[in-house]
Amino acid sequence: MVFSSILFMFRFLPIVLLLYFIAPKQIRNTILFIASLIFYAWGEPKYLAIMLLTIITNYYGAIFVEKSDKYKKLILVLTILINLGFLVYFKYFNFLIENYNNLFHSNFDLLKIVMPIGISFYTFQALSYVVDVYRGECKAQKDIYKLALYISLFPQLIAGPIVRYSDIEKELVERTHSFDKFSEGIKRFTIGLSKKVLLANVLGEFIKELVTDTILSSWLRPICYTMQIYFDFSGYSDMAIGLGLMLGFRFLENFNYPLIASSITDFWRRWHMSLSSWFKDYVYIPLGGNRVSKLKWLRNIFIVWFLTGF
Repeated sequence: MVFSSILFMFRFLPIVLLLYFIAPKQIRNTILFIASLIFYAWGEPKYLAIMLLTIITNYYGAIFVEKSDKYKKLILVLTILINLGFLVYFKYFNFLIENYNNLFHSNFDLLKIVMPIGISFYTFQALSYVVDVYRGECKAQKDIYKLALYISLFPQLIAGPIVRYSDIEKELVERTHSFDKFSEGIKRFTIGLSKKVLLANVLGEFIKELVTDTILSSWLRPICYTMQIYFDFSGYSDMAIGLGLMLGFRFLENFNYPLIASSITDFWRRWHMSLSSWFKDYVYIPLGGNRVSKLKWLRNIFIVWFLTGF
């Protein structure tokens, strides 16, 4: 199920909003959690188990990290490895086999693995949560349903933005709703939907029909492809932010006019900002950032860019 589908806009979303706003405040989180599970399970129900395992792993992992002194770092490492294990197996295992076969001329068979939708986004969110608990930047969530809602929340599940627990910790407990906020959410969702349907999809069809043996098409293809990627991804982020506003959550921005960037560094700060800030805070700075020797600084930059590309 995608945000731009008829099923989502005219069936799933109206039903969820109706049930959410007529329900007492005490059960609104439960409604959102159930709706998120249905949203996630719609395409491939069996992968719901992976998400639930991720929720359980990080729930207990964060609690043990917070309570433990002697084994704090060990528990953190184990929790991170379990999270990354799911991600590597489902998203990269066949990719690694293919490259191994190509490099060493071997013939290992690929596994029949279908990547669970949104696994990168909810894995990054889970990782940021348990690391923040380890750093003492937030308390471990004792209510498993609130943590489950944070990891599974359907508006940002497919394409981000990557929402950190500390950003919506208070809103998981108490959030405000107003006509202005809901209207702002509808406006933002409509803008994102327009980017996706009227621009990204049309550009995608245009690229398919574009004749490839002319000078004009050699220029048009990369330009149109760049715009298609931007409007598709930015459109989904806008729709996610809009849905969040309708439900009382305020997610951080994910794009800041990246195509007017004046340099690669500026582009990095403007494109998929939730991902770039995630790598900065959880990889680049822990490695030492730029407060190290030049050789180590270049190493840190390389590691971040390599992981981002990977």
